[in-house]
Amino acid sequence: MSSTDTTALPGARQPVNSRGRVIVASLIGTTVEFYDFYVYATAAVLVFPKLFFPGQNETTQLLSSFAVFGVAFVARPLGSIVFGHFGDKFGRKGTLVASLLTMGIATFLIGCLPTALVPGWEFWAPALLVIMRFAQGLALGGEWSGAALLATENAPANKRAIYGTFPQLGAPIGFIIANVIFLVASYTLTPEAFAAWGWRVPFLLSALMVILGLYVRLKLIETPAFTKVVESNEVAKLPLGRVFKTSWRQLILGTFIMLATYVLFYLMTTFTLTYGTKPTLAGAQAAAEKAGKPMSEAAAAAFVPGLGFSRNDFLWMLIAGVVFFGIFTLVSGPLAEKYGRRKMLIAVTTGIFVFGLLFVPLFSGGFVGTMGLLVIGFSLMGLTFGPMGALLPELFPTNVRYTGSAISYNFSSILGAAVAPFIAVALWEQAKGSPVLVGIYLTAMAVLTLIALFLTRETRDLDYENNVA
Repeated sequence: MSSTDTTALPGARQPVNSRGRVIVASLIGTTVEFYDFYVYATAAVLVFPKLFFPGQNETTQLLSSFAVFGVAFVARPLGSIVFGHFGDKFGRKGTLVASLLTMGIATFLIGCLPTALVPGWEFWAPALLVIMRFAQGLALGGEWSGAALLATENAPANKRAIYGTFPQLGAPIGFIIANVIFLVASYTLTPEAFAAWGWRVPFLLSALMVILGLYVRLKLIETPAFTKVVESNEVAKLPLGRVFKTSWRQLILGTFIMLATYVLFYLMTTFTLTYGTKPTLAGAQAAAEKAGKPMSEAAAAAFVPGLGFSRNDFLWMLIAGVVFFGIFTLVSGPLAEKYGRRKMLIAVTTGIFVFGLLFVPLFSGGFVGTMGLLVIGFSLMGLTFGPMGALLPELFPTNVRYTGSAISYNFSSILGAAVAPFIAVALWEQAKGSPVLVGIYLTAMAVLTLIALFLTRETRDLDYENNVA
């Protein structure tokens, strides 16, 4: 398929991106970005606590690792402002190339870092990890909205929600690739080799996907919607100021519309991996007996139990659940076109509300119950995440669309994803190993999203191209 086609436009025949190139370019970028994020998220649970925070107890190691995980979410709003400015002022294409390069370089360098176990690097190893994590967040702050605009601003009439699912599909694909690579490494390497150097492989391999993503994106041309803004001399001189002046209400609503999606997403990936692989009390006591250090009554009383699955078994369970994430992301596009974004998301968010109340009975059902929780949770994730690729950009005029959708998407990441693993671990410990409070937390976030959706107008039929602030 050729890289460009021609379509008749008023006054001239201008080149446009072909459907195939739009799909690949929007999908490959978010796949790389989410792959990079998932690689870190998995390592943050499995290896980083002991490699970068060795002088702390087990719980503090995990919380320190999650705190560095959250650094990226603090950086993302800054990335949305920086990349949003360039995306609205100079175009989508160049901005997308810059965000991909930033993410790729930061991820590759994480794979090269010495750990805190190396003498002399006790301080510098965690500090450099924080810097690289900040760069990852900065890049993702500009990546998602650019990919969503690339897809939707090239979409045919009445297919924006369908095209908007293409960048969203990068999330489950990136997750699967990242975790399969971790599993292959863990199966083929001894635990000592995996801890010594095997964990680095997924970070280093990201360079291959970045090169592919750059090749595709460099062949793009600018979207028709932004081209019209340039031709009509409506480019915002300061997109950040313009979007806060003209679209402040949409910024607030968009942030809370994404809230339940973010919380669900990181509970289903990061928290479930932590909870699922933490030993049961009986398992911990048996391990202590085998090591010749029986657990005291006080230690047993303070122990916070999990489900006791092996790391590899639970990763396979997560991968199986994420397949449903991908399937229902694709399903969500046609549904959002047929019923409208608002009506569909109200129904799905109500499902998330109920799902949060089912955490205890599902997690108490052994393998079948836990697998059911993962399938239901990831299916809901696909249904709520898929339409966001169209809905958030549709909330904003074309000349501030990159900035507006990026700010909403990424400020929501602070309220939702940045703190979700941290809050979930604290609530889990507060409930002495029960996930009941974690489920209630998800339900409460769904209530906030429902309120935002009820206050938002339907965006399916708006004039997407001829709309400027």
